Amino acid sequence: MNFDLREMEVFRRVMELGSVTAAASALNISQPAVTRMLQKAEQRLGFALFVREKRRLRPTAEAQIMFPDTLGAFSAIEQVQRLAGELREGRAGILAIATIPALAASVLPGAIQRFRARRPEASVTLQTFGAHEVIQRVASCRDDLGFIIGPVGHDALLVSDLRMTELACILPPAHPLAACPSLGPAELADVPIICPGRHLVLGEHLARAFAEANVPFRIAVEVSHTEAACALVRAGAGVGLISGFGFMGARADDLVSRPFRPAIVSTARLLRARLRPLSRLAQTFVDGLEVVPPAGARPGTPARAIPGQQAP
Repeated sequence: MNFDLREMEVFRRVMELGSVTAAASALNISQPAVTRMLQKAEQRLGFALFVREKRRLRPTAEAQIMFPDTLGAFSAIEQVQRLAGELREGRAGILAIATIPALAASVLPGAIQRFRARRPEASVTLQTFGAHEVIQRVASCRDDLGFIIGPVGHDALLVSDLRMTELACILPPAHPLAACPSLGPAELADVPIICPGRHLVLGEHLARAFAEANVPFRIAVEVSHTEAACALVRAGAGVGLISGFGFMGARADDLVSRPFRPAIVSTARLLRARLRPLSRLAQTFVDGLEVVPPAGARPGTPARAIPGQQAP
């Protein structure tokens, strides 16, 4: 049989300090109690740990073999205790985030920077997926938080709206349509269009807007990534129609954007598992998210707090 943790601690102290008296003082217990625990430990182990020589204890060969591993065990226990304290205070751990690419390049960099400033000892894993996979990963608790644009429709999730942007028309500064304050189906009727496919939410909204304007909706190039759309616009392949979040995260200082009319709004949403309480790290991250008024809101419109988040 093995000796228990308290007996192991007594053994450690006697080995370190060299006497029962010093060990008892360090452990704040009596000398007879230390002696009894050593005797019980030796009975459990089946061999002696110390022999007495001239009123001093000398460790046996078995004790000397066990001592390094005993120190390692206590070191591991102390590390776990430190980690537990850091987790309790939200100072350590890993925060797992799943997101779509457009938000990874627009909304999240600033949020992660603010989080890391408050919790420098914590780590963040940021992975990009399609919206459906983000939903599934958060619902199955594979990630702490998820960020998508558009509808969710999953009962296992709590959903909070973060911010909204309008659809942007992207074109070179020298393009004839760049002089227009806004662009709609009529202006784009004879222009090659670069945008998401009809099977995506944004493509559906565009198809509806063109149909209501009685203008044929013809996609010249179907893309799923903003960077590809911007590269095609630079190459002169057409006018890009992308979400405002995509344009926010794109390196497109050489391009200009014009609002699409009628306005098509994209909403960035925060996802959390309904039955999984937020960790302290996740709550710290959520508390640091910027919730701004919807696009087109009147000046001074207050931001909405995320449910469960304290208003600043």
